[in-house]
Amino acid sequence: MYKTSKYEILLIAVISARATSFIFNKLLLQSMSAFNLLSLRFLIAFILLYILFYKDIRSMSLKHILSSIIIGTLFFGMMFFEMLALQQADTSLISLLENSAIIFVPLINIVLTRKLPNKVTIISTIIAMTGVILLALQQGSLTGGFTFGILAGLCYALGIIATDKLTTEDDPSLAIGIIQVGTMGALSLLLTLTTETLVLPQTLPQWGMLAMLILVCTGFGYTLQPVAQSHVSTEKAGLFLSVNPAIAAFLGMIVLHESLGLLGLLGMVLILISILLPYTKICKE
Repeated sequence: MYKTSKYEILLIAVISARATSFIFNKLLLQSMSAFNLLSLRFLIAFILLYILFYKDIRSMSLKHILSSIIIGTLFFGMMFFEMLALQQADTSLISLLENSAIIFVPLINIVLTRKLPNKVTIISTIIAMTGVILLALQQGSLTGGFTFGILAGLCYALGIIATDKLTTEDDPSLAIGIIQVGTMGALSLLLTLTTETLVLPQTLPQWGMLAMLILVCTGFGYTLQPVAQSHVSTEKAGLFLSVNPAIAAFLGMIVLHESLGLLGLLGMVLILISILLPYTKICKE
């Protein structure tokens, strides 16, 4: 029987934590501009993380710093398109489109490695894709955020693959994750200063939601992804993304009263099956 590693559990937890960011971003976009929000989120997180782990960061090699910047730039691209899409469509739909990365990851990986993934991964990916499609069908007609959501998914897939290619088990994964967050903050601030006005949240609830984005979605969600993914295959990392739209759709239904429906529930069940399938007795690697 396949044995679940602690790093796979950590990666699923990281992806789950980041799934909550759609709700907080959507709510904060009602009172804050997109890149202003991103710059505050990532720069404050980076400052806090640097204070806590500055010794690890200062000992990084130039190679690791450059790898962190490349990964951070790709994930910034994902957030760039996500924020544009969230201004035009529901959180559940944008999460689905962004997590089309579960389709892009194996396709891009096939091109790079010139070999197919194992049979269990292929079956699980097909089931996950079916679940995501059912969730998308539940949303009805596509909105103007469709293109931005797909581009976010492409950037997400490239970020996952870059993390796999540029980091190993022996690399300072935590420090790489922190510099990645700093890169996203710096790029967000650059866009804010050139296209928007930098302002702070005005109410306690806004600060509370920003704090959740900083601590849970960024401090935990982004920083620990390189740590977890350095011990998990690219195929599994791509497959685990399917848990994200299920959580985002559920939270959208509960918090924002977005419709889920029968197709949505069936899609969530299929996504759960796709995650559990590799760990059943009949599936061995």
